Amino acid sequence: MSALTGERRRDAERTRLELLDVATDEFAERGYSGARVDEIAARTRTTKRMIYYYFGGKEQLYLAVLERAYAEIRAAERTVDVDHLEPAAALRRLAEVTFDHHEAHPAFIKLVGVENAQHAKHMNHVARLVDLNSSAVALLDDVLKRGRRDGTFRDGVDALDVHMLISSFCFFRVANRHTFGALFDRDLLDPERREHYRTMLGDLVTGYLQI
Repeated sequence: MSALTGERRRDAERTRLELLDVATDEFAERGYSGARVDEIAARTRTTKRMIYYYFGGKEQLYLAVLERAYAEIRAAERTVDVDHLEPAAALRRLAEVTFDHHEAHPAFIKLVGVENAQHAKHMNHVARLVDLNSSAVALLDDVLKRGRRDGTFRDGVDALDVHMLISSFCFFRVANRHTFGALFDRDLLDPERREHYRTMLGDLVTGYLQI
């Protein structure tokens, strides 16, 4: 491969990543129907035709945004060396990864909300999303099995339920920040209460599994 060819490929990848970044913001803020490919093109100083060249169309761009968003949280989970942690510590660490990720990626929360509002009609067409998210449940299942073997965790607990428990706490904290604050005058993302909520999540999850 020539140096020129290599540089072109790097330029193409940078352009694709920039398009995904801007498209993530656009879809998160405006939803699928409200997002405009022309706006994404203008913000990236490219053309609608170029976006179609890279992704094929608006729906394909949206699906690429969704796939990357889920791939990022699954990649974060894989950074946890669960095999060298005691089951309770591994479970707490995985919960903390989700907590940190959701707080740092509010666009992800909005994208999930957008897709739920559409009854997951786009997501159902991306088989890789099922594979990506199945890996999260499999990771939890391995930790639960180890915990049951060493007597740390009780029987009869489903890994998917644990995943739901972790996700619901982390999702609610970001997605419902404003409504919760308006009703109860408490900011769920208040930095001074961050470690309190982070510890609460770990306590909830490990406490649910204790014998």
